[in-house]
Amino acid sequence: MASLIDKSPCEDLLPVITAGAQLAEAQPGPVTSVAPFKGRQAAVARALAAGGLGWPEVGRAVVAPAGRCLWAGRGVAFVTGLVPQGLEDLAALTDQSDGWAVLRLEGAQASAVLARLCPLDLRAAVFAPGHVARAPLGHMPAILHRTGAEAFEIWVFRSMAGTAVHELAVAMQGVAARG
Repeated sequence: MASLIDKSPCEDLLPVITAGAQLAEAQPGPVTSVAPFKGRQAAVARALAAGGLGWPEVGRAVVAPAGRCLWAGRGVAFVTGLVPQGLEDLAALTDQSDGWAVLRLEGAQASAVLARLCPLDLRAAVFAPGHVARAPLGHMPAILHRTGAEAFEIWVFRSMAGTAVHELAVAMQGVAARG
């Protein structure tokens, strides 16, 4: 019988540190995809509110001490940090915990690094903390979540973790070289 070893998606790849930016792996805890059944979105929002969260607006995140709820696409949100309770009859729930690599990019040059890979306007005045977007990161689909003035979470499929780290590291080196 095979002996499997539990490894994080970015094990042995991170951290990457350059002048003005640091890239590390984030540990969001359990990740559950929540897709409300037709006509049940208000009930899902109430159930999440009862648990200390809420349903996010399009392109936003709800952050609370209990966990987070990130907009993840049309009619879908990711609940992180806890497993939502009481939604079984209201929404399709899928454990996504092992399917994503979550990277944390922070520092004064974080926006400049992402600007080399992502076609979004990531200036803080436009993409403020709490904003979430699905966008390409180089040639990979990604979810971007601005968590602070100089900090982003970058979600990519686990199978693309190595490529994402490589692309971001090259962009970080390029931005640092301009300094």
